Amino acid sequence: MQIRVLGAAAGGGFPQWNCNHPNSRRARSGDFATPSRTQSSIAVSNDGARWFLFNASPDLRQQIAENPVLQPSPEAPLRYSPIAGAVLTNADVDHVAGLLNLRESQPLSLYATPRVLGVLEANTIFNVLNPEFVKRRTLVLDEAVQLVDTDGGAAGLEITPFAVPGKVALWLEDDAKGPDFGSVAEDTIALHVRSTSSDASFHYMPACAAITDAVRERVRGTPLLFFDGTLWVDDEMVRDGVGVKTGKRMGHTSISGEGGSLHGLDGLGIGRRVFIHLNTTNPVLSADTPERQAVENAGWEVSYDGMEIEL
Repeated sequence: MQIRVLGAAAGGGFPQWNCNHPNSRRARSGDFATPSRTQSSIAVSNDGARWFLFNASPDLRQQIAENPVLQPSPEAPLRYSPIAGAVLTNADVDHVAGLLNLRESQPLSLYATPRVLGVLEANTIFNVLNPEFVKRRTLVLDEAVQLVDTDGGAAGLEITPFAVPGKVALWLEDDAKGPDFGSVAEDTIALHVRSTSSDASFHYMPACAAITDAVRERVRGTPLLFFDGTLWVDDEMVRDGVGVKTGKRMGHTSISGEGGSLHGLDGLGIGRRVFIHLNTTNPVLSADTPERQAVENAGWEVSYDGMEIEL
């Protein structure tokens, strides 16, 4: 099973378009220790020929251009793509806007919970994904499903979606529905991904608001975990003067501190641990910071665009 990180940054990418935080200035200057990153997404394939997007970043066109495995070969038909489908873990803008790049009457499957599929159906702009070509396929929590190729045949990958702590997408928040803004379990999911040919597997969790006992048990012993690395500390954006929301308010746990992932996911026998969905303010984005050193000393990796992993 092949995994490629298409984008490692959180919403807006790194650097964000209007951000003048020191991190962003370093990235714009071409600082080798602080490379830019596009918005979060990975691509997964069991055979190296048919690929599935896990979330569809607004930067998808650029990500395809930077990853030849996602481009048609010279021998392919005039309209063709190795991308057989997309799997959504929530309805955040940085995870669904890229779907609009996939509108050229290309057969593929779109997998999401009923909640997220309903959101897309209610927003008529997504009607450009003609259902005649783009098949909507429902994910049921805790039920394994085989991903299928464009011809309906098994693609060699099985995913099991499960709910994790989170919240409804920002653009769907409803203050009238209480402190959780109308969130339901299907708003934020994580995935267990397994190759049906080799039994290799990993977990993908780009958004998680709290590390509960249930989360710990889900990922215990997994060979590979991609986990929410949005912020180093919960009040990072407030402290740095670039925002007014904490990580918890945005539906993300922090890396450090009490309840953070360095502590909360320690001692679970996890193989490789990789942070993804990194906000533009996060000091671990730079390879030469004390925070990055702390992450690496704890056995974690920080993802980057183009990172490749084979299981």
